[in-house]
Amino acid sequence: MNLSMAEVGKEYIIRDIITDDEELDAFLFSLGCYSGEPITVVSRRRGGCTVSIKDGRYNIDNQLAEAIIIEP
Repeated sequence: MNLSMAEVGKEYIIRDIITDDEELDAFLFSLGCYSGEPITVVSRRRGGCTVSIKDGRYNIDNQLAEAIIIEP
């Protein structure tokens, strides 16, 4: 299941991030978005969603949300 299918307000664990872009991988890692880390969808918008990772909130687009694989 990917992050674009997640319920708002429910905490999930990041299982994997599937992207071919090394810069994007490094950026997500710097935000604390990596395997084993909890993530919560705070709100959803037409073009993406707001997520909570560690102590921060970030807006991500739908394409990136589909690249983040989660488990309940």
